[in-house]
Amino acid sequence: MGASGLEEVQGRLGYQFRRPALLLQALTHTSYHNESGQIGEADNERLEFLGDVVLNLVTSEYLLSAFPNADEGELSKLRARLVSEETLAGVARRLRLGEALRLGKGEMLTQGSDKPSILADALEAVLAGIYLDGGLEAAASCIKVNFAEELAACDRAARSPMDFKTDLQEACQRKFETLPHYRTTGESGPDHDKLFEVEVLICENRYGQGRGKSKKEAEQMAARQALEQLGRRKGE
Repeated sequence: MGASGLEEVQGRLGYQFRRPALLLQALTHTSYHNESGQIGEADNERLEFLGDVVLNLVTSEYLLSAFPNADEGELSKLRARLVSEETLAGVARRLRLGEALRLGKGEMLTQGSDKPSILADALEAVLAGIYLDGGLEAAASCIKVNFAEELAACDRAARSPMDFKTDLQEACQRKFETLPHYRTTGESGPDHDKLFEVEVLICENRYGQGRGKSKKEAEQMAARQALEQLGRRKGE
């Protein structure tokens, strides 16, 4: 791949490498490296290893900031979606990384340029290259720009149609100019199968109560009951 090809990739990435050799390495699959046998060149496997760490760090930091009320389990599920092979391959296709990959003859014959695993690994390697070339801030900026669709999907997933807590919060702000308060009133069952009981208070008055396998689930049920109670009072 010539200099013009590297420029096109950098244009799509929105990042200009000070050391283009890092980008070239990131786009070099092990099959090409094994066949070419060029001394002094390296494939993208080591960069892929680093890119995985960079991507996990940046997405974790984003999720912590974007969803301050989410628990560890929710954050882990959202991050798993963001860093999955399917997601990475999709972003790589948008960036048309497959066109720029240096592949061995065997991989070229089997359409390696569109294999999800190869595309995902290449994208991680490219992100590692950006990190080594411009630092964490540059890598984070590139990820936030090029994963914008996927980050927006996480926002939608976190705010599902069953998000009664957010709906109640908005209703309380409109009606009472205050926020609801949740209080755990009981726990039962063994550690591996606990049942939580929660009540929701608005202006010190109980409007709902709920049960669930987690405090969050119980809070959602309490919020749902509170919304129903507010609806009944509105119609009275």
